[in-house]
Amino acid sequence: MTFSNNNPVNVAFAGLELHGTCISDINGNVLVKLSSGYNICVPTSLCTQAPERAVPPAVHEAEPLKQDANLPLLAIISTGGTIASTVDYRTGAVSSKSTVEDIIKSIPELAGIARYRTLQPFNILSENMNPAMWQKLTRAVYDEIVAGVGGVIVTHGTDTMLYSAAAVSFMLETPVPVIFVGAQRSADRPSSDNVMNAICSMKAGVSDLGEVVVCMHATTDDVACSLHRATRVRKNHTSRRDAFQSIGRTPVGTVSYPEGTVTLEDDAVVRGTYGLRLFDRLEMHCGLLQYYPGMNPDVLDAFSGYTGLVIAGTGLGHVNTDSIAKVAALTAAGTFVVMTSQCQSGEVCDRVYETGRDLLAAGVIEGGSMLPEVALVKLMWVLGNTTRREDAVRMMQTNLKGEFDHDLWRGRGE
Repeated sequence: MTFSNNNPVNVAFAGLELHGTCISDINGNVLVKLSSGYNICVPTSLCTQAPERAVPPAVHEAEPLKQDANLPLLAIISTGGTIASTVDYRTGAVSSKSTVEDIIKSIPELAGIARYRTLQPFNILSENMNPAMWQKLTRAVYDEIVAGVGGVIVTHGTDTMLYSAAAVSFMLETPVPVIFVGAQRSADRPSSDNVMNAICSMKAGVSDLGEVVVCMHATTDDVACSLHRATRVRKNHTSRRDAFQSIGRTPVGTVSYPEGTVTLEDDAVVRGTYGLRLFDRLEMHCGLLQYYPGMNPDVLDAFSGYTGLVIAGTGLGHVNTDSIAKVAALTAAGTFVVMTSQCQSGEVCDRVYETGRDLLAAGVIEGGSMLPEVALVKLMWVLGNTTRREDAVRMMQTNLKGEFDHDLWRGRGE
């Protein structure tokens, strides 16, 4: 017997009678979405067809959601992440919700925090994000602030959220909080982090913050979310709820849960510090290369013709001696090469060892303590906004948005 997708199935297993929906029937095994929301894969011999469910009567469209006019106004920009998503237990799919009605229905607590506008410029897996989408997203954030919202929440897949958050931080000067938020675990799992992360992000959105941050679980427990500066954060675990960590510094703030109290550090940029300005030009033809022991220098030939290249070198910022000539050839041909480190803390210093001095002579620019991913985004932005090499060097070595892990930048124009 074979089973059709989306049809009801009874499963006799380990003395239990289980009921669910067929997701797929392949090679004698049936993947079943149980009524509990969990999936099991069992041999076809354990399954029987269940009676078709009655089609529910049509319902009239619900009245538009009434929002409290006394609450502050936030914009929720959805890019396809799992935040505020719900599970269709018929198909087993997790779908991202993009209307106010859907979001409030998914997480009713949000109705007491703010009023909301929503838009979805694209709906993608975050590994499919690209620099042109960063530009579109930044323009959408800018337009919402122009329209009068008091904060912007960007829901985003976690895999590349740090790149997008850094890109928006460089391209946008904002007077209000811009909060990136995601979920490590989908809404159908008992350990899902989507509700808490969403609530904490909205609380941060109405707070005194005035910069771009990433809001995610501070620990594996449901006690607080951290607010990480967009240019100093990294996803350090594939699946833990506290996967996101600030690198080389503490988070700029926390949001307690369930109280929703927002506490900001002294160097957090506060609401209204800056006006609203958009700088959305990017040089797309830039790359990122992580050096590894024994790397064939010819690997660098792949970046011939690139406008910019970030190298994540070892230690203080090194590659093997055989690669230095290739680096020199790139810079001589006009490629702007920035050296960063694979270490999570400390600064690049190519003046200590012979290899580093040779790299400086080859035209490499030291990237300080910038994370390689952030250095790539910043380089794209810098080369998109200046044509003079000396200006690009100065900008890359200036702490523009807190991308260095020292205190030269406090977000208030010092």
